[in-house]
Amino acid sequence: MTARSSLTVVLAAGEGTRMRSGLPKVLHPVAGQSLLAHVLHAAPQGPGTALAVVVGPDHAAVEAEAKKLRPDASTFVQRERLGTAHAVLAAREAIARGADDLLIAFGDTPLISAETFARMRAPLAKGAALAVLGFRAADPTGYGRLLIENGKLVAIREQADASTEERRITLCNAGVMAFDGRRALQILYRIGNANSKGEYYLVDAVTIVRDMGLEAVVIETGEDEVRGINTRAQLAEAENVMQTKLRKAALDAGVTLIAPETVYLSADTKFGRDVVIEPFVVIGPGVAIDDGAVIHSFSHIVQAQIGKKASVGPYARIRPGTSLGDGARIGNFVETKAATLEAGVKVNHLSYIGDAHVGANSNIGAGTITCNYDGFSKHKTTIGAGAFIGTNSSLVAPVKIGSGAYIGSGSVITKDVPDDAMAVERSPQTNREGGATRYRELKTGGKRKEGK
Repeated sequence: MTARSSLTVVLAAGEGTRMRSGLPKVLHPVAGQSLLAHVLHAAPQGPGTALAVVVGPDHAAVEAEAKKLRPDASTFVQRERLGTAHAVLAAREAIARGADDLLIAFGDTPLISAETFARMRAPLAKGAALAVLGFRAADPTGYGRLLIENGKLVAIREQADASTEERRITLCNAGVMAFDGRRALQILYRIGNANSKGEYYLVDAVTIVRDMGLEAVVIETGEDEVRGINTRAQLAEAENVMQTKLRKAALDAGVTLIAPETVYLSADTKFGRDVVIEPFVVIGPGVAIDDGAVIHSFSHIVQAQIGKKASVGPYARIRPGTSLGDGARIGNFVETKAATLEAGVKVNHLSYIGDAHVGANSNIGAGTITCNYDGFSKHKTTIGAGAFIGTNSSLVAPVKIGSGAYIGSGSVITKDVPDDAMAVERSPQTNREGGATRYRELKTGGKRKEGK
């Protein structure tokens, strides 16, 4: 198979009106990635492969997504919607280059696998002109039926045209096809539009192939794999199927999911060994969790790196750009964003650490906030190794807290604190009579005592 070249044409021009959304249908997410992303990742890649994506005339966002995911992709615009065969021919320039195998896929079938694409190419290497992907439908109503004679595919009969006997057939058309690339344009150009809608249907390729004296075959797969997404309900169904697959893969890889059905994963989540995920955890895109880490209940993690034996949560929010070192601890109701916390850092309660770098083995007391936004720009907080930040402290960025420094509880730090210094800076407080009492103590430069 590796010696054969391939072109995959992905049809992604549909408006998705039944989704009732301003977002193009193929950009709706499943498991943290767009529908289109799943298909493009499954399509053949590497030497000898090419990819073409057919988009609608006003779908610049779809084109951008395709280019981001597969920089090797060519994009073509289908300006009129005149059927599936017409959509494929929007990419005729790419098809004319003459790949050995031409795969036709759809941008709204996120569960299709690379293995299925490979299985569809296999008959072409043995001389078949066309391979059609089929599935056994639990309820075949509405699907085109695959008509088999003597083990060969002879036609695809649409529901409206099927006889009573043909409607009993459960082997249905998934829409995905693989053509002998040398004959593909010859076959596609023969497809006419003599039907009630005046459109060019890809399913007619089967009859044309047979009339040309060539062979058409069926490759079967499971119904779940070829789920097309046209409605929000179908999107939710696909999400459920994908989550089941991802959870099983995680369990098989040695991850402990205490209540698997409550955990939501992304397609690109990476796990080390002996990771434990407690119930009701959401893991968004771009997350890697290293060996022995524990993610406690009700935590939400997106675009973050979690180090070995780190502990997160419960009720933690780990936002994009966070990197937790080995053995770091992020506790109850802690939020981090664009923050590097080195090995052994503890942020156990009710704190916000954003746009920050925290040195190894530092302790961040409950209620501490890095005040990173001044209303116009974001600024960085740097905390040195072994620093101790007392409870309810506000670190007003840009600011640097030295290694081994000690910040007293309730401090508002607006100036850099040297290494091993002690600092307490408190705002005016209200006395019992309701009058304002100014209490301010600032000590910097003195050495921190042992045991502090």
